[in-house]
Amino acid sequence: MQVTKHKVAVINYVLKDEQGNTIDQSTDGNFAYIHGTQSIVPGLENAMEGKKAGDQLDVSIPPEDAYGDRQLENIQTVTRDMFPPDVELKIGMQFQAQSPQGQPLILTITSIEGNNVVVDGNHPLAGKQLNFNVEVVDVRDATEEEIEHNHVHGVGDNQH
Repeated sequence: MQVTKHKVAVINYVLKDEQGNTIDQSTDGNFAYIHGTQSIVPGLENAMEGKKAGDQLDVSIPPEDAYGDRQLENIQTVTRDMFPPDVELKIGMQFQAQSPQGQPLILTITSIEGNNVVVDGNHPLAGKQLNFNVEVVDVRDATEEEIEHNHVHGVGDNQH
């Protein structure tokens, strides 16, 4: 069976940056997604099209096919009083806020200078080329419920 729209693909992967440093990995056969539903970066989803169990691939994905370029407008300076007074702020700390449209947004503190705190709403991998080494472990039909919910309910089963 090939990876096509509404198939569940179970993969092992290693994700590395341009310097060859491992950023993330799943090598235990537990990463599964529904193909064609935009639940993984577009460049990887495109590379997975037509693959089958046992296939291995190395794919380099440019920023525009992953998390996009870094957007300067996603970096803002806010004042310390925007945060709860009992929270000790640290560079690298992440927290959730809401976009003007009400969508959840993860912000990372990149600088603290006096009362000013610089936060970055870009995805941590924005602007970076992503290098994946992928092994396709299994491919199966997604259940109607999985398609309706837009996520896999368990590797090898349909439990929620």
